[in-house]
Amino acid sequence: MISPRMKEQNAPSHFTWRRLKKGVLVTGYMGGWAVLKPEEFRLFSAGKLKEGPALARLEKAGLLRSRLDFDSIFTDWRDSNEYISKGPGLHIMVLTQVCNHNCVYCQAGEVTGRSMSLATAKKAVDLAFSAPVPGLTIEFQGGEPLANWPALKEAALYARAKAAKTGKELALALVSNFSLMDEAKAKFIIDQDISVCTSLDGPADLHNANRPFSGGDSHAAAAKWIKYFQARRGTEPPGGPSALLTVTRASLPRAREIVDEYARLKLPYVFLRPLSPMGLAAERWGAIGYEPEEFVKFYREALDRVLELNRKGVPIREKTAFLVAKKIGASQDNRYVDLRCPCGAGLGQLAYDWDGGVYTCDEGRMLARGGDLSFRLGSVRDDYRDIIGADAVKACAISSSLDLQPVCARCAYRPFCGVCPAYNQAAQGGFWGSMPANARCRALLGIFDAVFERLLDGKTGPVLKKWLEY
Repeated sequence: MISPRMKEQNAPSHFTWRRLKKGVLVTGYMGGWAVLKPEEFRLFSAGKLKEGPALARLEKAGLLRSRLDFDSIFTDWRDSNEYISKGPGLHIMVLTQVCNHNCVYCQAGEVTGRSMSLATAKKAVDLAFSAPVPGLTIEFQGGEPLANWPALKEAALYARAKAAKTGKELALALVSNFSLMDEAKAKFIIDQDISVCTSLDGPADLHNANRPFSGGDSHAAAAKWIKYFQARRGTEPPGGPSALLTVTRASLPRAREIVDEYARLKLPYVFLRPLSPMGLAAERWGAIGYEPEEFVKFYREALDRVLELNRKGVPIREKTAFLVAKKIGASQDNRYVDLRCPCGAGLGQLAYDWDGGVYTCDEGRMLARGGDLSFRLGSVRDDYRDIIGADAVKACAISSSLDLQPVCARCAYRPFCGVCPAYNQAAQGGFWGSMPANARCRALLGIFDAVFERLLDGKTGPVLKKWLEY
């Protein structure tokens, strides 16, 4: 018979759970977790689990009501939510709508678009530096940002000067298809310590089919400049170049080939993310889209190939699994704005369009191109306090609070996940979205399952954990 005192000591704190292949995953509000055998879980949920290894794991995870370490809980919560009070650290500057590619999923560019003026570029930098953060990242995007080289150069030099004057740490980043890159631009980018990222959808035939370029071979240009920057800056970030993958229906049967292409080019990461229903992708969904379960199957195959290459000594990681494993292992914010609660829209990032319009996030800016101004906050000529206090920032914060989403609040992955109001708006016509029908939610469930299963596996777990040592 269990004494009342023993039962009270072993009573569970608030928890959520999910069945996995290795047992029942139990998670706490701040991200502590343990995996129990079905019988252990039955006893634990009833407050009847006796002293032993399973109870010790639960105590360490902060899942026993009478054994909570409130100092640790407070510290973890403070560290994880510090960004809420500091302001946005990521500032995305869209220098132009012009692009010389005709990507099948395009969300940003057009052949004869408009470009940001030098005056607007400087105003955007001024607004970014108004954020009360000790350090910030300014990321240059497009269209193809190199098509507006004067604004990129002016904004970079102006931002460096402001950083020197204010004492703020500054990281500059460029997302480019590299087709307009030349030696002079590359030298400036290296001299100004601007990190570079390009698009790489896989082997040449797949990449060029997804990203048609009338001016030549898109894949060849990307590969050429990846190697160029690697030769001068190494392969590891932040100096070494990185690449982003857009997964279309044509990508699904080629998971291993895609990973192998990233490994061949000695890229440190392959970043596997499902396609979003925005821009041309929404119009062409019937031809290039897919169900989230199809993506999860692709993701599992690709992740397994990454881990297989790791065991052969190839140093490549999958970025989504890395970010998820980092949150699972540390129970703290990893600065990835898409997996925050509340999300990073307005609170962690701002996006500046070519005309000076300011948006909660880059996805919100993309929706504005179709006429939906729900995520517009104002202009670069407005006061920072008016921008950050705009209704859209508040609406995003409320609608991305997982505690206010009935399904999310009961999900075992709540401590590690995040909602995207812009995705919900695009896919379902509202900031909140409907979780059971939400494709992003279903894809994330599959990704979390895959990462947890591999973390718990005796062969792949040590490989994944080693990523966190980088």
